[in-house]
Amino acid sequence: MDFDSALRALPHGPEFRFVDSLVSLEPGKSATGSYRLRGDEPFLKGHFPGLPLMPAVLMVEAIAQIAGVAAQTDPEIPPLADLRLTAIRSVKVFGAAFPGDGLQIEAEVQGRMGPLIQATGRVRLGEKILAEGQVTLSGGAAPP
Repeated sequence: MDFDSALRALPHGPEFRFVDSLVSLEPGKSATGSYRLRGDEPFLKGHFPGLPLMPAVLMVEAIAQIAGVAAQTDPEIPPLADLRLTAIRSVKVFGAAFPGDGLQIEAEVQGRMGPLIQATGRVRLGEKILAEGQVTLSGGAAPP
C-alpha cells in the first residue's frame, strides 16, 4: 500500500485529520507522519485567544490516527470497519504546539486481540517530545 492510500483509509474527513503526510510506514507495525499547525484551524480561535496552541487532546488524536494507519495496513490482518479510539492511558504532555510548528507523529502497534489494537505513540517538535501515551483502537469486521 502506498502512503497516499494509507492516509486516505483514515475514516476522518480532512477537517479532522491531524496527519498531513506519511514519513515512514512499516505495515501493521509502525508509522510516522507529519502535521503542520497552519494557524487557521477553527479550534485555535478559542484555544486560546491571543496565544493559540494545539489542544493536547488533539495531539492524542493525532497519535491515534497514525496508529490507525499502521494497524490498518497490516498485510496479514484485514482492516477493521469503523475503527475508533476507545481508550487512552498514561498520556503525558510535556509541551505545546503553536501555529507554524511542524509536528512529527509516531506510533507503534504493541498488540492486537480480536478487534482491539493497542499502540504507543508520541508527538515531537524536532527532538522535543510534546506528548506521549498509549491508545486503544477498536473496530468491527470489515464489510465483505
